[in-house]
Amino acid sequence: MTETRGIPLPDGPHESVETARVLLVEDDPRAALLLSEMLRAAWREGLVLSHTERLADATQELMEHGATCVLLDLSLPGADRLAAVDQIRSAAPNVAIIVLADAADDDLALLAIKSGAQDYLIRNELTAAAVSRSLRYAIERKRSEVRLAELALRDSLTGLPNRALFLDRLGVALDRSRRTNASIAVLFLDVDNFKQINDTLGHAAGDRLLIGLADRLRAMLRPMDTVARFGGDEFTFLFEDLASEREVVLIAERISRAARIPILFDDQETSVTVSIGIAMVGDPGIPAETVIREADVAMYRAKELGRSRYELFDESSRQRAMQRIELEAALRHAVERSELRVFYQPKFSLNGTRKLSGFEALVRWQHPERGLIAPGEFIPLAEETGIVLPIGEYVLGEALRQLARWQRSRPGLTMSVNVSLRQLQDAGLASLLAGALASSEVDPSAIYLEVAESSVASDPEVTIRALQSLKATGVRLAIDDYGTGSSSLRSLKLLPLDLLKIHESFVSALDDGREEASIVGAVVELGHALGLSVMAEGVETDTQLAELSSLGCDGVQGFLFGRPVAGADVEALLREP
Repeated sequence: MTETRGIPLPDGPHESVETARVLLVEDDPRAALLLSEMLRAAWREGLVLSHTERLADATQELMEHGATCVLLDLSLPGADRLAAVDQIRSAAPNVAIIVLADAADDDLALLAIKSGAQDYLIRNELTAAAVSRSLRYAIERKRSEVRLAELALRDSLTGLPNRALFLDRLGVALDRSRRTNASIAVLFLDVDNFKQINDTLGHAAGDRLLIGLADRLRAMLRPMDTVARFGGDEFTFLFEDLASEREVVLIAERISRAARIPILFDDQETSVTVSIGIAMVGDPGIPAETVIREADVAMYRAKELGRSRYELFDESSRQRAMQRIELEAALRHAVERSELRVFYQPKFSLNGTRKLSGFEALVRWQHPERGLIAPGEFIPLAEETGIVLPIGEYVLGEALRQLARWQRSRPGLTMSVNVSLRQLQDAGLASLLAGALASSEVDPSAIYLEVAESSVASDPEVTIRALQSLKATGVRLAIDDYGTGSSSLRSLKLLPLDLLKIHESFVSALDDGREEASIVGAVVELGHALGLSVMAEGVETDTQLAELSSLGCDGVQGFLFGRPVAGADVEALLREP
């Protein structure tokens, strides 16, 4: 191999490209010498020129030293013409390629352009001007391609690498780890309660917060580390060559502290907390998508345990993830195979005498192997995956059908049906409700739709709009689990409510003394002041019942009066005097 470094060339009137590093891959020494002389004669700036006769040597040179442009002979012995272009691109993706072809290979040269080369030269048409023009054209065209590719791989808001670039870098890191056994860690970060920031401050403020957070995260990493905006308010990190698992834990703690520092814009300070999942790569043969999924699983575990923390993906996480996948698949089949059951818990009025006023419909899953599964085990998963929509449709239809039947012997009975936040976000819910009411011929005023207070707190605007739409069908509306969701009094006043249900944790505390009774009494007074009826759930003792009655509570339900039962058992209850 011969090499000439930094050759000063005469000035020309039009050329302005800076020093270029050119690798000539040509097995004919005379052709190589001719091309070299043409380049030296025509190039007006500095030039670093290298020459090799074999493709294998060329790829090695590119990996070790790089190049600005490669002049590639398509007729190299032992090389598969177009495959040679692919090998050069694999060794140096950002290098410009000019192929050298004989006149008879004009069509082949055009195919090489389609394969990724930037230009081609025909040997018997070579001139210094043609070589110089082709070199400049190829370099500028490749630079434009690289710039466009870079833009496509960057997040437009923060300027960080995007999902595609992060996956590419992680794949490269895993390939490198297979050769060097270097350690790799991936972190998955999600901003806690980011939707509330958008809802309260506006999306422009949310964008500015993400930009500020991205700048902060970028500044605290080493040059070889990667942070990317994976999507929305999610960021991913790639770390290599870590000394130990403890080191990545310290990094996660540092990131968490940095995120909590208030960000100032428009004279207003806003701070956030983040939940972080950590995946350490034990097997470099694992696909990049699997590593990210493991970090994502760990992040959701951090959310479940209270947010503003980090969690490591370990064997127990893997088992939980597999159980979750299996449970989701089984739950989808449960809807298709009619394995869901609706149970009914009686409700009683406390106005005057204790009297059966209606039922609350509660879903259960009759699993073919595990038996009856309570909703706490599968409803959160159903919410997250969207399976709650067909489940909710089934429960609503079944509950209204049963109520229509029971009202024939007990007119005036009501039915409560729970509605999740995911259902409220579904634009078709009001239409679904209207259809179920028409099909069952039940008076809409006999139906209470119950929404958890946490749904109101997490998305007040959506909840208010959805409840107003549902209210237009004539049904009555209730806030469930009141006292657990931190909803504001303002949002409570804006909701078209009819009933307030006190959470069972406050009811169970009535056995402990007057202080707890004062809290429940205040909730009852608040409900009545807003023109709402008030019901207590989870009543289990006579003491609780007596206290609730003395405090003016309008209705009760709980194990003291009966556990949720199947529809057939309700029939027997209704036959009682």
